[in-house]
Amino acid sequence: MVKLIDKKIAEIFEITMRNTYPESVLKPVEITVATNEKFGDFQTNFAMMNTKILGKSPRAIAEEVVKNLVENDIIEKLEIAGPGFINIFLKDKFLGEYVKKIIIEGADFSFLNRKGEVIIDYSSPNIAKRMHIGHLRSTIIGDSVKRIYNYLGYKTVADNHIGDWGTQFGKLIIGYRNWLNKDAYKLNPIEELERVYVEFSNRTEQEPELEEQARIELKKLQDGDIENNRLWKEFIDVSLNEYNKMYDRMDIKFDTYNGESFYNDIMPGVITELLERKIAVESDGAKVVMFSEEKKLNPCLVQKSDGAFLYATSDIATIKYRLGTYDVNKLIYLTDERQQDHFKQFFKITEKLGWEVEKQHIWFGIMRFADGVFSTRKGNVIRLEQLLDEGKTRAYAVVNEKNPTLSEEEKNMIAEIVGIGSIKYADLSQNRQSAIVFEWDKVLSFEGNTAPYLQYAYARIKSIIRKAEEKGKEIDLNHPIIFRNSEERTLAHQLLLFNNLVLKAAETCKPNLIADYLFELSKKFNSFYNSCPILNQEDNILHSRLLLASLTSETIKIGLSLLGIKTLERM
Repeated sequence: MVKLIDKKIAEIFEITMRNTYPESVLKPVEITVATNEKFGDFQTNFAMMNTKILGKSPRAIAEEVVKNLVENDIIEKLEIAGPGFINIFLKDKFLGEYVKKIIIEGADFSFLNRKGEVIIDYSSPNIAKRMHIGHLRSTIIGDSVKRIYNYLGYKTVADNHIGDWGTQFGKLIIGYRNWLNKDAYKLNPIEELERVYVEFSNRTEQEPELEEQARIELKKLQDGDIENNRLWKEFIDVSLNEYNKMYDRMDIKFDTYNGESFYNDIMPGVITELLERKIAVESDGAKVVMFSEEKKLNPCLVQKSDGAFLYATSDIATIKYRLGTYDVNKLIYLTDERQQDHFKQFFKITEKLGWEVEKQHIWFGIMRFADGVFSTRKGNVIRLEQLLDEGKTRAYAVVNEKNPTLSEEEKNMIAEIVGIGSIKYADLSQNRQSAIVFEWDKVLSFEGNTAPYLQYAYARIKSIIRKAEEKGKEIDLNHPIIFRNSEERTLAHQLLLFNNLVLKAAETCKPNLIADYLFELSKKFNSFYNSCPILNQEDNILHSRLLLASLTSETIKIGLSLLGIKTLERM
């Protein structure tokens, strides 16, 4: 494993500073990427940060640093800019060797606190309802966050906290027994369950007594009635079977499916503890947690007067379970922006309980149509399966046009990967906190900053490598990377930044940073390829450029995999 470049540079500066100012306790060195190539590869404002401590001007400190820089094989030169910025230029030989080494051997992230498990809570569809595009953001952002944390060496637990409990099940049981079309249920069980649920709602207008019948059936389920329990489990099984088809298509995997019902037995104990510790109080028979005025939080209802529990109770019980089951490093939740207050409330309650664990609510903007949010009632919901199928259909048309000689099997395989990749990337390349207006052509675009553009860049490099191999020119990992052209060095410098960028994406839970990086990398590769021919060069240059191209393809592949997007050797 190879130390990150900013840490290697910082070490050189820290040694220099200890030698130059042995009596002073200084602020740590921070290394940032240069904003412009003419200002070097990296920069530091170390001199400006320590001017008060040392009692000298930033410019004077910078001059002493440059004068006393310890001998090393990394930094070619330093330049002072403005009032005391230090521009850092790397040695070409070091840059070429370092890029090879870190991509082949991997980066060293051992400085991170990776003890225990990072539990990531995402997707969370409601049982007996088909997944639609409203589920897309939580599912693919959560999956990407998991992949990023795994890349950094954390052990993750992906939990699909399904909605498998609540009043809808009494209604479903009534609908199942009275209006189920058995043939339709065999063919598409969730669609038929949705139909009988809507049928229940429609009939209650004329038959309001149905609501009471549903409450009776729900109570029987809660009390452990054998038949109602069997039906409830059947609804869960057929739903998960359908969901897993979608997850498999999107290459998304979960470690646990602990739904709301899983925590039922824990919730009474949670209420007891909240009352005993005077965190919750009774109010008209209900149990409520109050917050001090400075917290600016509304009271949180944790149990209704009829004894029913709420989402907050379930989520508190979930943390209690996880702390008793795992060695928790961090808890990450992915939901849309509308749940921000809910998470602030129950996070604060767990703090009152003294449960010391890092918790992070990763919220994202809502996906909507131009004329409003999705609504089953309005009939404007696009099923997730429909979206994936449309992505494949459009990708197939492009593949069929560009490569008509491919077999049907290969066309379909490419279309599935490109279609789903385009859907994921259209979302993940956006800042997650931005709302997204759904447009078919935008989501399924194959032009510009899209997954197909990056997938094609990867396939193009693989084609170059195959042509080189046909000429007997294999990739030689021991060959030095030589910079004869500015585009070669610019590309190597971009490769240098990948692992620091992944680290930043993890810290902010923003996969779009990786998407932005990959798009920039692909553009720089195209500039390199247009300016620096590979296959018709003398061996020394050919092997150097071929290796640089190969390292680029590997970085694109790794980067796309962190977004849950597959690459293709041929397109």
